[in-house]
Amino acid sequence: MHLYKLHTKQYLPISIMEAWEFLSNPKNLPNITPKHMEFSIISGGDRLMYPGQIIAYTVKPFPGYAVRWVTEITHMEDGYYFVDEQRHGPYAFWHHKHFLKEHGNGVIMEDIVDYALPYGILGRLAHTLFVKRQLNKIFEHRRVQLETIFGTPQTEDHYLVLKTV
Repeated sequence: MHLYKLHTKQYLPISIMEAWEFLSNPKNLPNITPKHMEFSIISGGDRLMYPGQIIAYTVKPFPGYAVRWVTEITHMEDGYYFVDEQRHGPYAFWHHKHFLKEHGNGVIMEDIVDYALPYGILGRLAHTLFVKRQLNKIFEHRRVQLETIFGTPQTEDHYLVLKTV
């Protein structure tokens, strides 16, 4: 299994608690996911986040390909971080860490996603041809949506850092 990493950082000009309230509420996920993916929560998204929470979704990562995705919130510290792990879905492995840290008059939101694709060499080829690009587009869309909701950073050094390996 070949492991990949996606690492993003984004400055949000809001308080850490305002960021936490938004990001820890599963009902906000459709607001920061590209519309064409038709993201929909099936179950488990009716409460604020807690360790052990199971959330089931349907999503179309590519046109004509709908999948059911089930994640579990495995770790969490109110206001600072949470981890979601795939229990069922399109990846062979998905471990997504979300961190918040106060920075100046706002907060730095950092995401580290470790993931692997199924199907061996075919999965590696799919990653090179479209999965990596698709994940980058999803996180870029999220960046734009969060800036629309919370405001655009005032300085160049507060923009998104996006790195997929």
